[in-house]
Amino acid sequence: MRRALALSFVLLLDLPAAAEPQAPLVVVLDPGHGGRWPHDGAHGRRGLHEKVIALQVAQKTKELLEGQGATVILTRDTDDDVPLADRVRIANEAGADVFVSIHCNAMEKHEDRKVTRGVETYFLSPDPTDAEAKMLAQLENGGPEAVPLPKANDAVMGILNDLALGQARNDSAALALIVQQHMVRGTRAPSRGVRQAPFLVLSGTRMPSALVEIGFISHPREGRMLGGATYQRKVASALAEGVRDFADKVLARRLVAQVRPPSEKADAPRVNAAAVVASPGGTR
Repeated sequence: MRRALALSFVLLLDLPAAAEPQAPLVVVLDPGHGGRWPHDGAHGRRGLHEKVIALQVAQKTKELLEGQGATVILTRDTDDDVPLADRVRIANEAGADVFVSIHCNAMEKHEDRKVTRGVETYFLSPDPTDAEAKMLAQLENGGPEAVPLPKANDAVMGILNDLALGQARNDSAALALIVQQHMVRGTRAPSRGVRQAPFLVLSGTRMPSALVEIGFISHPREGRMLGGATYQRKVASALAEGVRDFADKVLARRLVAQVRPPSEKADAPRVNAAAVVASPGGTR
């Protein structure tokens, strides 16, 4: 990581207390969807809209993370349709350390809507976990054009960019796993596992990124809970704790590995992406 973590991580990093103040952790939260149909996302009972819930949860998560010293940027803070390319650009231009896209899931069939609930977290992969993950990614990608990866100015920069993107992709699997664990623990919702799919909003980001389906807006009980401030605070707390835990376990150790001599370097935890992918999830 080129960016040091917040001063609150000084003890974790074994850096002297009198060291030069470090830049804060930068987190970009992406409330899914926004604007008018067909970009407003999934719908639930009694006027529930995914775009509204995603923004409310993102705002609550932002408040919690900022209270811990992080710098947090929202890709949208109003009911606007922000193109996927712009969401990626916001994260990259901010030099973000972490990117989390927040969504609500839904089922189409009436019989499925009554029984399917729970949370699932995705990281980027060209190979979706299964047909349902592929369909979800296609629905989420149904907006603006695909986001191309940046082109290097020369061969050396191309190699460096590839290495940086490769590390971000590896860390994204760890981010998804940690966030999913905190979501299940914090909300006590059923776990639908950590999964992978080719989401465009994750494909152009240059930092560890994950997309979280925080629950099923189509489920009678879970949808109602998602629309309430009390449950939204639980979700926000779980997301904030997940991001902080990831920063402690992965980003901080990555920084330690960079500043210590080779003989003293501690490896960051390695996550087998295939091992964290779990059971089939939902679709829209």
